[in-house]
Amino acid sequence: MARFIYTLGVLALLPWAVLHLLWRSRKQPEYLRHWGERFGIFPAAPPTAGFAQPAGCAGAEQCSAKPPLRPTLWLHAVSVGETRAAQPLVAALRERFPQHRILFTHMTPTGRATSGSLFGDSVERIYLPYDTPWAMRRFLRYYRPQFGLIMETELWPNLIAACGEAGVPLWLVNARLSARSERRYARFPALAREALQGLAGVGAQSTDDATRLEALGAQHVAVTGNIKFDIAAPGEQLDLAREFRAGYGGRPVWLAASTREGEEVLILDAWQRITNSDQQRVGACETALLVIVPRHPQRFDEVARLATQRGFAVQRRSDSLPIAASTQVLIGDSMGEMFAWYASADAAFIGGSLLDFGSQNLIEAAACGTPILIGPSTRNFADAAREAIACGAALPITDADDLVSQVTVLLSNGDARQRMGMVGRAFAERHRGATARTLELISRAGR
Repeated sequence: MARFIYTLGVLALLPWAVLHLLWRSRKQPEYLRHWGERFGIFPAAPPTAGFAQPAGCAGAEQCSAKPPLRPTLWLHAVSVGETRAAQPLVAALRERFPQHRILFTHMTPTGRATSGSLFGDSVERIYLPYDTPWAMRRFLRYYRPQFGLIMETELWPNLIAACGEAGVPLWLVNARLSARSERRYARFPALAREALQGLAGVGAQSTDDATRLEALGAQHVAVTGNIKFDIAAPGEQLDLAREFRAGYGGRPVWLAASTREGEEVLILDAWQRITNSDQQRVGACETALLVIVPRHPQRFDEVARLATQRGFAVQRRSDSLPIAASTQVLIGDSMGEMFAWYASADAAFIGGSLLDFGSQNLIEAAACGTPILIGPSTRNFADAAREAIACGAALPITDADDLVSQVTVLLSNGDARQRMGMVGRAFAERHRGATARTLELISRAGR
């Protein structure tokens, strides 16, 4: 009954979902593409695309039971962060299952684009359909995955039920659940319990995550750790970082990484105040370059405009021009280069932590040996943030003025930066191994 009521709610929201896609397409035209996938409508794939065509098949609905020529492993990664986190897992799956193909499902165009930039044509990618029973059944009949892995915490009750009906084992891996999210799921206890108990198992990031998931009804829960610690900086990204560094001309550089809406205004205003009214305190940091890399590409223009409006001399990564000595703010309007930005910076603020967004990923910065500054909102990476601060890899900041104040001190203290960088690398190294533990969790179920 709980899932029936939920399904009625999903149906009632479908018109809003269409309007939402149209609204988002104003800034991201990609939202206008591949609508059929979102409703479980798939084309009749020719054999060259990896499917065997049944005789007499005509139309997407009749062709919804085409078995793939190669067995399929399916990963769901809602957007950019989850897709990037899946990198070590994809590499491990390829090694363990070399004859299988990998299917990625996403919810956002940026997630889809990220899997394209990371994996190219070596994986297939589509949008996961909206969570209606018939769309999920069509999806499973069409792709016939041997098993599915949902990254982090995406609970879709009809998808989980359809997997149970089809005999497709489905795991929640790299799972995290904040106290806030637990309270939200707890409002619908029967629905949450049914969904969680329909999973083949759960690999939780931490003991706290495991405890919360079990309280909601999850079974077969193991603490496997955070797969994001297993991501290594690609060699080409480190080469690009050296190019970035050479282009900075020896200037101190601090990075505002993966910033969210409302944070850039606070950072720019605070940076303007300290550079304009306190030159003596700024000292050697008077020539410092601020690099801002917004989280979402549709906001690149907006952030560049905000910096220009405040009188900063602004350049953009997409201009592909040498960075002028007079440039004060560089907008990192690129995708897939975050490791290079971290590795080229003297210090990095982790976006999403200044305002109540729960923080973006601080692990990549630690792995690069970049000193970290992080705000008060860290629920998405609560354990990692707490430990990074405790061991000295990260400095906590309370607001934008505190951020720029600590940045100016840090940029003037090479010894402190070196010490934080060494601690950060050790912190990241200490937590590696979640990918192997996740594969072991899946393997145990198949024995």
